[in-house]
Amino acid sequence: MNVDPLISLTLRALLATLLVSAAMHKLRDPAAFADILRGYRLVPEGAEAVVGVGIGGVEALTAVALVVPGVASGAGWAAALLLCAYTAAIGINLVRGRRNVDCGCFGPAGRGQTLSEWLVVRNSVLIAGTLVVAAPVGVRSLGAFDAFVGAAACSGGALLWVGANQLLAQWPRMRLLRRAT
Repeated sequence: MNVDPLISLTLRALLATLLVSAAMHKLRDPAAFADILRGYRLVPEGAEAVVGVGIGGVEALTAVALVVPGVASGAGWAAALLLCAYTAAIGINLVRGRRNVDCGCFGPAGRGQTLSEWLVVRNSVLIAGTLVVAAPVGVRSLGAFDAFVGAAACSGGALLWVGANQLLAQWPRMRLLRRAT
């Protein structure tokens, strides 16, 4: 089954935007991301800075590849692998009972969002999107209305992403407030 080209293009744009944003956080302040990696306790001690820059570089390259038509399918698989690795890191720490780890989702500016099962669910939805991007794309010409729908979908998707992440970040505080009342 082939994916509609508008759906593929829209998902590629959203995933590329997400990965560029993630890469910028890591590459702009590698020391802060190394601290986040250190909190996960999955990278050999002393290698966090190098691994962090490597992750940021892979994210940036994957984001660029997502918008290049000839390699977008492979980039979808690369994005899926990245997100699977992030989800595994979260899951391993949750199984270890380590919830008070900064997830690093919004970079240094968004510090304080701790690990939760909801991050695994969120990442699973993103992984599903990457698998759609990796699927074969059907052939049809895109018109002006498709451009409008794609732009609206990208805007709505970005707003949904930011809103969902803000809710996830505030969830522990909201739970504490509910308990206090």
